[in-house]
Amino acid sequence: MSSIPAKVRLRPRWWTELLLIAVLYEVYSLSRLVVRGDADAAVRNAERILHVESLSHLDPERMLNQVVSNHVFIGVVCDYAYATLHYVVTPLVLVWLWRSRPERYRGARTTLAVATVVSLAGFMLFPTAPPRMIEGFTDTMAHFASWGWWGGGASAPRGMEHMTNEYAAMPSLHVGWAAWCGWQVWRHGRGRVVRGLAVLYPLFVIVVVLGTGNHYLADVVAGLAVMGLGALASPWVVRGLDGLRGGVAMRRPGSDSAVPAIDSGHKDAA
Repeated sequence: MSSIPAKVRLRPRWWTELLLIAVLYEVYSLSRLVVRGDADAAVRNAERILHVESLSHLDPERMLNQVVSNHVFIGVVCDYAYATLHYVVTPLVLVWLWRSRPERYRGARTTLAVATVVSLAGFMLFPTAPPRMIEGFTDTMAHFASWGWWGGGASAPRGMEHMTNEYAAMPSLHVGWAAWCGWQVWRHGRGRVVRGLAVLYPLFVIVVVLGTGNHYLADVVAGLAVMGLGALASPWVVRGLDGLRGGVAMRRPGSDSAVPAIDSGHKDAA
């Protein structure tokens, strides 16, 4: 019998996780190149979204954008949150799951990866200019740029605006990732305070992305939808990867048996 603890065997290697992040970033870079010259289509798509929202009277982004842009304290807090939280909170939750809930990590990570890939496909197929690029909205990141490290390119640091996809409003990955973080902390965290923060965090991010003029309400809904799609697809993806891994092990010279599936409870893995 192996002396390696069960939790360690369940935990993927750290370098494979970094490789996955690198691959996702390269796909994002591809999406940025594909839509770079499609500014007119991005603006038209944005205007269509605003038109539909106004007809249904579901367009809180205008009111929230006015509040955020007219109050320095609120604006600076929201801008810092938009520029920072998704880079900090999402990796922290991933590391926390990797260390303390390895039996759940693969499913949760796969949910996040699938939702991100679907979102990147959405950026390429439906480029959308954010509200801050549309007349009547204020670009709060630019308005309060002297208070932070960002420049005119959304949350990108000054001089690195070329590294962002300016037409990636639909769907909102900020909201999708925040919802994923809240969901994982709610499921696997302990205590009322922790679970309360798990609920408040995605709600706060929704207010931030609307108020800063970076997303529409439709983007928020789409961000939640792609994360739900990722959760539905995750068990199938994990099971498929386990099957592929086992098949490779069976064909490997000197292999006596397939590598066992890492997460047998795949239906609850996400």
